[in-house]
Amino acid sequence: MNTYKPETRPKYTMEALAYHEAVPGHHLQLALQQELRDLPKFRRNGGYTAFIEGWALYAERLGKEVGFYKDMLSGFGRLTQEAWRAARLVVDTGIHSMKWTREQAIRFLKENTATTEQDIVSEVDRYIAGAGSGTRLQDRRNEDQGTQSQGREEAESKVRDPKIPRRALE
Repeated sequence: MNTYKPETRPKYTMEALAYHEAVPGHHLQLALQQELRDLPKFRRNGGYTAFIEGWALYAERLGKEVGFYKDMLSGFGRLTQEAWRAARLVVDTGIHSMKWTREQAIRFLKENTATTEQDIVSEVDRYIAGAGSGTRLQDRRNEDQGTQSQGREEAESKVRDPKIPRRALE
């Protein structure tokens, strides 16, 4: 979570961001993973980006399915985050495959997302430095796309064994 100049960050995305980053998102998933003593240390303390980000996206969706987003603005914030992730796939490809300039990437995001210029600029710089960051985020999401919330047992099995793809659990 980027805390630089918080007064410039839109409040309507905070609820979705909290579910993504905290509970039931990254914080909970990584804390539980570190408690699994039957896993080797490299698995308890390491991270598989696709799984970690997929879990956080699941956490955002779970918030919606449970009914935590109580007003339209919070729902808009969740949708804003989803649209941002779709746009970043375009930007990542544009920068690293189509040789877009930094300015082209910034312009695309300004024209196609509801995100602040400050966030856009800092994120574009991050994407320039790390090819494929957008696709790593979407890997697990695509695997889970179109499903409803799983039961507690399936959700817990995802935490216990992050290497297992969802389709293997079915």
